[in-house]
Amino acid sequence: MIPGSTGTPLAIEAVGLRKSFVDPKRGVVEAVRGVDLDCRQGEIYGLLGPNGAGKTTTLRMLATILAPTAGVARVAGVDVARDPLEARRRIGFLSGSTGLYPRLTPRETLRYFGKLHGLAREVLEARIEELVLAFSMREFADGRCESLSTGQKQKVSIARAVLHDPAVLILDEPTTGLDVLASSAMIDFIESRRGAGRCVLFSTHVLSEAERLCDRIGVIDHGRVLNVGTQAELRERTGKQWLEDVFKELVRRANAEASGGRA
Repeated sequence: MIPGSTGTPLAIEAVGLRKSFVDPKRGVVEAVRGVDLDCRQGEIYGLLGPNGAGKTTTLRMLATILAPTAGVARVAGVDVARDPLEARRRIGFLSGSTGLYPRLTPRETLRYFGKLHGLAREVLEARIEELVLAFSMREFADGRCESLSTGQKQKVSIARAVLHDPAVLILDEPTTGLDVLASSAMIDFIESRRGAGRCVLFSTHVLSEAERLCDRIGVIDHGRVLNVGTQAELRERTGKQWLEDVFKELVRRANAEASGGRA
């Protein structure tokens, strides 16, 4: 659909997305090599790949944190390179390493980011109370973030990401560092976004999360998307039953092709 389409845009769409870095020792490094990707509203799309596969770089380009070297990407109909500010208004971005201002309370954090998003005062205060209740934050909503547990901090980060009710959520390994209960709460939240008609694109190394949540899965390695499909489609293509085996088979085939069939 990109570029120049007159049809209804997808929630996320990328064509030929590339990102190169200059490393003093290795020279030019291609982290992402021509990624094509599309996600629909009401869909949870999982991006799976080994470390260094290009997942985080891809998500950060879509979230406007990194500028693409080449290619085109739109989020909620907005070109992320041409109008990153407008794209950010439509995105909620979260990673396992998302930081909080230690001296602010959760309530102050939400108020600060709500003002950045341009929410009117009364609307913002009502939204903050709604999220404090939704994420069970009342008991720590007025304590400094520096004193919170990892799970409590992640709740604040989730609330911050959805404060402006974005059409698209981009989550980079959102359960990293969380205990079982906090991880379960995060998974329940992601699942709820589908029911709300939102688009969720997320990466994870925990394949059980992908098996439970994902409508479609894209497997990425060495900066390229190897295959995309529903879990049933990927099982049929690889002849493997478990997602872990599906993942390993797709990576094995890609490595074999790259080495001339010797793997």
